[in-house]
Amino acid sequence: MKHKLITRSLALLFLLFGSCQMLRAQESVTYSLRQLTDSALKNSHNLAGKDWQIKERSAKIAEDKIKKYPSVSLNGNYLHNFILDRITIPAGTIGDIQVSPGNNVLLPNTDKTFKVGKYNTYLAGVNVYQPITQQLKINTGIEVDKQDMAFVEKEKQKLCLQVKLSVERLYYGALIARKKLEEAQAKLELARSRFDDVESALLAGKTIEADRSGLQADIADQEQSILKLNIQVGDYISDLINLTGISSDSLRLEGEEPMVYTVDPLHSYLSAAMTGNTDLQMANISKSKALLGIKAARQANLPDLGLVGGYMYQSGNSILPADNPYLGVSLKWNLQDLFSNKAIEKQRESQARQADENIAGTRQQLTADVEKAYRKVNESLALISVAQKVVVFRQQEMKLLEDKKAAGIVLKQDILSARSQLARSESDLYSAQLSYRQAVSDLNFLTGK
Repeated sequence: MKHKLITRSLALLFLLFGSCQMLRAQESVTYSLRQLTDSALKNSHNLAGKDWQIKERSAKIAEDKIKKYPSVSLNGNYLHNFILDRITIPAGTIGDIQVSPGNNVLLPNTDKTFKVGKYNTYLAGVNVYQPITQQLKINTGIEVDKQDMAFVEKEKQKLCLQVKLSVERLYYGALIARKKLEEAQAKLELARSRFDDVESALLAGKTIEADRSGLQADIADQEQSILKLNIQVGDYISDLINLTGISSDSLRLEGEEPMVYTVDPLHSYLSAAMTGNTDLQMANISKSKALLGIKAARQANLPDLGLVGGYMYQSGNSILPADNPYLGVSLKWNLQDLFSNKAIEKQRESQARQADENIAGTRQQLTADVEKAYRKVNESLALISVAQKVVVFRQQEMKLLEDKKAAGIVLKQDILSARSQLARSESDLYSAQLSYRQAVSDLNFLTGK
């Protein structure tokens, strides 16, 4: 009976443990680099803000285009006059007529007084104005709006590249730390094996306590390294979750796919950077905007000339016509603008010179950054070539030792030592490969890919 109770308890514990493992497996989802990048781009609040900025600039362009067409204004009012004006026509103003010889009658024969207008006055009308000379300035303003929109689009493009680069750096950093963790675990296993051998030797009186303490320090050191690497991996994963917006307590990373090592000539990267780099494109947009500002300042010297027409209806004033259509020309010219626009033009010219200096500085820094990333790519390739040889030799050594182990002519400690060295060489190769990927990512960012 007691045996059955123990068996049922163990079975229950096994089921509970299996359920916990299944829940953990459900919580921890495996993601590839592409999935993480897509999620980060989709859930980025900064990118969403840039989308709204682009829509704002698009609406501003539409608003300024409307100014090219006639503006129509409606007006109307009602007035109640408490006092009406009076007009007096003196007697004889019109003249006189002869009724009979020597008898003339004045027209009017007496002073006549009339009230002008009505107590209730109504006015309504429509006015249409079509700008003519301002068309040039309006078109220039629309071009400035388009440059602003292009600038925001380049900012969004740069932000996308930065998000991709950040995800790749965290992803590769986590993979490198995970590989180093495997190396540290192999070293810990070797240190524990050596400690067990020293423990046996110490009991037999064949070693001293100092050797035991030294190996304990090695074990503690490797445990500390594993702890630090676990913390580092956890930080990378936490940053990835925050950056990608993935709603998960933890995630697992897929292993890196086999890489194809291709490097184009340096001049091709420099050429691509000069046309595709977002910082340089934004600097060029700033220059174009400054030149448009100079053009707009010169166009502002033109008078505001336009056609005006409309219709007005009034009721309450007997002197004015009830219906009054009209058509004419409107001219406004503030002569003070001729002087202030000169100062504005000088400001815009200074902005254009600043843009030239910014372009030159951006080109210089871009060239240096591309050359640095290109050197890093070549250095990584050299490290990969050497690390691959080391891994091959360590694998051959490991195979020989395993064969000797099967024949019983090698110690377990030698196997663990070789396994530790193999893990270290694989970690170095993996780090060099991922350094190559990071350098390629930097080149892609600089060239706007």
